[in-house]
Amino acid sequence: MSAPIRAITLDLDDTLWPIEPVIRRAETIAQTWFRDYAPRVLAHYSAERRAQLRAELISEFPSRAHDLGWLRQLQFARMLEHCGYDPARAQTVFTLFLAARQQVELYEGTHAALVRLAARYPLAAISNGNADLSQIGLHQHFTFSLSASDYGAAKPDPSIYREACRRLGCAPENVLHVGDDPHTDVYGAYNAGLRTAWINRNGAAWAGDISPEFVAAGLAELTEQLHPISP
Repeated sequence: MSAPIRAITLDLDDTLWPIEPVIRRAETIAQTWFRDYAPRVLAHYSAERRAQLRAELISEFPSRAHDLGWLRQLQFARMLEHCGYDPARAQTVFTLFLAARQQVELYEGTHAALVRLAARYPLAAISNGNADLSQIGLHQHFTFSLSASDYGAAKPDPSIYREACRRLGCAPENVLHVGDDPHTDVYGAYNAGLRTAWINRNGAAWAGDISPEFVAAGLAELTEQLHPISP
C-alpha cells in the first residue's frame, strides 16, 4: 500500500501555464528596448549569437547555471558592453523582461484545480524558472515557492526536493510531485523519494526504467484522479 499523500509540490512552467509564449513575449519586449535605446545590440546579436553567448556564460559560470535570471541579466550586460553601451543599463531591460515573464495564462481548469487541491493539501512550488507567484496572483494557494535561484541548485537535483519536504514537514514518501518534464520532474522527484505525477499534455509515450505513479493531461484531470467529484 502506498504511503498517504500529505502534501503536493508542483512545477510551474509548462505544468500550470505554457512557458514558450511567455518567454517569446518577454524577449520581444527586451528587443524593443534594445531597438529604441541600444540599436547596435540588435544589429550585432542575432538569435543564434544570443544563444551562443548564453552557452558561453553557462560554461564560464557553471556554478550559476541554475540561476536563469542572473544569467539573463549578465547576457544583457555583455551584449551592451560589447556594443559600446553602459552594461549597467542591463538592469533596466532585465526589469522589463522579468515583468513580462510574470504575465502568464493558465491552462484551462488549472485555477479551479489549485483551489481544490489547496483545500486538501499544503502546496509548494518547485521551479527552475523565475516565476513570481505573488505577481502572477497564485501565491494564496501555496505554502511557499522554492526556486532554483534561491536554493542554489536546480531540478533534478534531489536536494531541492528534499528541502521542499523539510519545509513542508513531511517525509518524501508522503509528498506527491507534479510536473511535465520526465527528467527534471519525474526522475528528479523519484530519486529524492517522492511520489510522482506526470503532466503529459501531448499524449507522449513514456520511455524510462521507472514510471510515474499518476499520468494526466493536465492538473484538472490529475485532481479528478486524486479526488473524483461525486456525480
